[in-house]
Amino acid sequence: MSIVLTTSAQAPVTLAALITTQAMIIGGLLAGGVILFFLGMQRVVDARSNAGLRRMQDLGIVAAPEVSASRNKRGGRGRRAGKAVAAGLANNQSNYTVRLASELAQADLKITAGEFMTLRGVLAGVGALLGLVIPVGNPLVLALLLLLLGLYGPTVWVRRRKVARQRKFNEQLPDLVTLMAGSLRTGYAFMQSLELVAREGAEPARTEFQRVVREVGLGIPPEEALGHLVERMQSEDLNLLVTAVNVQREVGGNLVEVLEIIATTIRERIKLLGEVGVLTAQQQLSGYIIAFLPVGLGLLLFIINPTYMLGMFTTTHWFGWTIVSCSAIMIIIGLVVIRRIVDIKV
Repeated sequence: MSIVLTTSAQAPVTLAALITTQAMIIGGLLAGGVILFFLGMQRVVDARSNAGLRRMQDLGIVAAPEVSASRNKRGGRGRRAGKAVAAGLANNQSNYTVRLASELAQADLKITAGEFMTLRGVLAGVGALLGLVIPVGNPLVLALLLLLLGLYGPTVWVRRRKVARQRKFNEQLPDLVTLMAGSLRTGYAFMQSLELVAREGAEPARTEFQRVVREVGLGIPPEEALGHLVERMQSEDLNLLVTAVNVQREVGGNLVEVLEIIATTIRERIKLLGEVGVLTAQQQLSGYIIAFLPVGLGLLLFIINPTYMLGMFTTTHWFGWTIVSCSAIMIIIGLVVIRRIVDIKV
């Protein structure tokens, strides 16, 4: 017969772990409820806003405020009402919201700017809550770090996804131009060549050209639809292609030869970019090594002799943090300068 003894020192530990687990579960449930609440509210507001905007467009208030004003020159009430409605609609879409919606479209994320901002707020709140309940280090510092991670982490991820998608599109562009030139040579029309690229192209080019074909099918001119493609992808090579196509559609000429020349130019440019990247790779790696060498050395000294390193923060509290802050700022500035030096524009 064995007897299990439970000391008084183990009971508080078990109780603290249980309380922490319950707090994390409750925090997760609250976060889920907050997400569903704000998403539902946004859906309701968007539906009401779109309904009101459609009604105003049907009445001609938004589409032609100048016409409404010209018809009410004597009273002036219609002119003021039209300007007020137009100003209100312009103020509802801030520059940040428009830029965020553009970045989400460039990253091919099927969410609105309001949903993304709501997600950032929820992640920041959940991060702060987890930082307060996790028994690791200083709860306030951990909560602040997780809050900042929840706020800026999604934005960094969206921008990295956007850049990677644009880079992949630029790599696919020469083959797409060659495919368009071949289809035009066999007798296809220009829009048929775009549809062929939308069917046969790889991602992300397929999705982007499907958007172009869909916009043209909805009545948007091909020049404007291609302009939207350039705005989404922000590619100089694509801008060259669209400019050449628009000029050819206006003044005429052999579009097949133009596309073949553009494809050759883009391939040579990509080849030159690769050579420049190879030549500057050593300098970029040297910059990273120089930037992270002090951090690695400090961690190594902390592992070897923690008391010696912690004395800088305990014995001389303000002096130690001042040294660390100045060192971090200088490391970041040096890394940025090195990256600017090796960033050669082609």
